[in-house]
Amino acid sequence: MNSVPENALLRSAARSLTNNASDLDPLIELAGGSNFVLLGEASHGTHEFYETRAALTKRLIQEKGFQAVAVEADWPDAYRVNQYVRGRGNDPSADRALSGFTRFPVWMWRNRDVEAFVTWLREYNDSRPEHAPQVGFYGLDLYSLYRSRDEVLRYLEKVDPEAARRARYRYSCFDHFGEDEQAYGYAANFNVSQSCEDEVLRQLKELQQRAYEYMHRDGQVAEEEFLSAEQNARLIKNAEEYYRAMFHNRINTWNLRDRHMAETLSTLAAHLDRRFARAKIVVWAHNSHLGDARATERSRYGEWNLGQLVREHYSQSVLVGFTTYTGTVTAASDWGERHETKHVRPALTGSYEAQFHDVGISRFLVKFAGDECLSRVFRSEHLERAIGVIYRPETERASHYFFARLADQFDAVLHFDETTAVEPLPHAEEEQTAELPETYPVGV
Repeated sequence: MNSVPENALLRSAARSLTNNASDLDPLIELAGGSNFVLLGEASHGTHEFYETRAALTKRLIQEKGFQAVAVEADWPDAYRVNQYVRGRGNDPSADRALSGFTRFPVWMWRNRDVEAFVTWLREYNDSRPEHAPQVGFYGLDLYSLYRSRDEVLRYLEKVDPEAARRARYRYSCFDHFGEDEQAYGYAANFNVSQSCEDEVLRQLKELQQRAYEYMHRDGQVAEEEFLSAEQNARLIKNAEEYYRAMFHNRINTWNLRDRHMAETLSTLAAHLDRRFARAKIVVWAHNSHLGDARATERSRYGEWNLGQLVREHYSQSVLVGFTTYTGTVTAASDWGERHETKHVRPALTGSYEAQFHDVGISRFLVKFAGDECLSRVFRSEHLERAIGVIYRPETERASHYFFARLADQFDAVLHFDETTAVEPLPHAEEEQTAELPETYPVGV
């Protein structure tokens, strides 16, 4: 790598990004006919990644008929945003709709770029004809065990109070842990307390068995409400397993988490298939979740991810990675600490990011799909950087790099040579709640 012929090949294939809408045309053309377009990020705190994902998503919605945005966030928090962008709920603004995101790191979703996109999505839906389909906003992650429990109970109290009583009894096995998921996981794993595994599975099955009755109460609104209740019940089941698995090995918890995200995406797609005949969903998550894990060193240890699972089950999918060479990033030094604006060290020699830097184009798009000559060059294994919500420059090689084959990992990559930190919304961190550390690499 880094040879003059390879640089020349990359330079000829790179499409410079100059802030013209047409710059993204090749990617819109590549992705527009797909069911799933997965848009990544090399960090959880980079403005250019959020801004460009939003720009791409707007065009996919407006020009290609995409019906939903699914993000690396918990279902109940994102569903509150979904209610806002569709003109439901009680939130008067995007800022308030995003205030449900209180778990660390709040800046991941409560920032100026997400606020602007959510505002746009509400305005877009409001501009649609009265009975035209509206675009939704949904969460894929599984950390909201107790919030999801409350949502299931709230739903059942409204539609079936007797079923709510049974659900409350089943979920009561979590009560004496004081909403501390790690304490529950430890107690259940080491037989200090009885596992809630059977109870949460029974609750999910009962809810699913009553699906026809619950969904045919009040048209599409009832169907959406049931979708949310069922997803919250599924989340509780998967989160219960996840927190018990925390005391085994990291690979197992990572796989459980990404399997849950894939299940959620599949459930959402089935819901949209029923409404639109063909689901078209944009996904926002970290590169580590969306780039095909089979093309990374982690696959050698048995790790899979959402991108791999989507590719294996759906042929009509496009995976897009984002990279940077240097700049600033919003991140913390340790889990639960306040955010900082940190300087991103120049990428390590021999990494893909360093190769992109040597091309000499400040921002560009490169497509591997359909370009076998370029793909062949980028199928050799090299370092790739991943910055999560934690950034530790002093241990960067160990904490933030892994080996990958970029052309097999992604269908296309957008590179921004120098990037800037995302701007958190004011006072968001004051409402942040303490949360458990996520999985390697440092919170992605």
